[in-house]
Amino acid sequence: MRAIAQYLATMQSGKIVLWCYLIWYLTTVYFHFDPAPQIWINALGISAIIGFALMLSVSAGGGFWQNFRLFMMPFGVSSFSALIKGKSFVFIFSPVLNELFVSASLCVGFVAIVLLFRHKYRAVNVGMK
Repeated sequence: MRAIAQYLATMQSGKIVLWCYLIWYLTTVYFHFDPAPQIWINALGISAIIGFALMLSVSAGGGFWQNFRLFMMPFGVSSFSALIKGKSFVFIFSPVLNELFVSASLCVGFVAIVLLFRHKYRAVNVGMK
């Protein structure tokens, strides 16, 4: 539990944005899940091709999590676009207000948790000095 708290307290802004992307994606999958194998097989194929190309384009030694993200992002983009096709989304925003509220609330809640841990982490570190 301490490792999670420290991870949240020291998280860089870029990673916060990536986590919010994931939260938005998972919320959309929750509301619009389609079990059609074609969507997920195509997403895996695009993920493999584009992920490999991205690995070739970045410097070596990025580690497991960087490589995982390089494959996960094309998977998320392709499956997201397949799931929302024909559902009147504007950019990434659902036309259903309830879905927008849930997605935005989860992202705001996550950012609030990160800021809370940052505040506690700083308070503990200041108290040690």
